[in-house]
Amino acid sequence: MLKVASFDIVFQEIPGEVTLALNLSNCPCHCPGCHSPHLAEDIGEELNEELLDDLIGRYRGLITCVAFMGGDAAPDEVLRWAEYVKSQHLTARSDLQQLKTAWYSGRQQAPFPLGEGRGDASLPFDYVKLGPYIESLGGLKSPTTNQRLYKRVGDQWQDITSVFWKKSVFDQ
Repeated sequence: MLKVASFDIVFQEIPGEVTLALNLSNCPCHCPGCHSPHLAEDIGEELNEELLDDLIGRYRGLITCVAFMGGDAAPDEVLRWAEYVKSQHLTARSDLQQLKTAWYSGRQQAPFPLGEGRGDASLPFDYVKLGPYIESLGGLKSPTTNQRLYKRVGDQWQDITSVFWKKSVFDQ
C-alpha cells in the first residue's frame, strides 16, 4: 500500500512541467544524505482514488504532470496509479491532453525495460528518474551524478539528465 506523506507543486523536478509531486513513504532505499529521510518511515495517508482525484482537482489548470516521488517498496502500485492518472485525468489547459506522469525512483534499475534507445510503449510514464542518491556524486544538478532522468520520446527513452546542468541567469 502506498502512502502520501506530503505533496508539493514544483517547477524544477521535471523540465518544462508544473508538477504535482507526491512524496511517498516507506522508501526501502535509505540513501545516506537523502534530502527526505523521513520518507523511509511508514507515514502519511493511503493513496486512493479519492485522495488522488482531490489533489489533481485542486490544482487542475496549473499542473501538467503528476510525479510519484518514491514508491520503490511497491513499484507495481506506482505503475497502477500512473495508469489511473493517464486514464482519468486531462489537463485543464487542453481537454484533449492527458496529464503527464513521472516516477522518481531511488533504484539503480527500473523493474521494467528502460534506458537510452530502449522502450516500452505500454508504460504509463512520460519521465522516469533512476538512481540512488550518492552524496559524493551529487543529485541531478551535478554533472558527476549517477542519477538519470529519462523522457519518453515516442516509444523510446531519452536520457535528458544534462538539462539540469545548464546554468541559469540566477546561478551566475
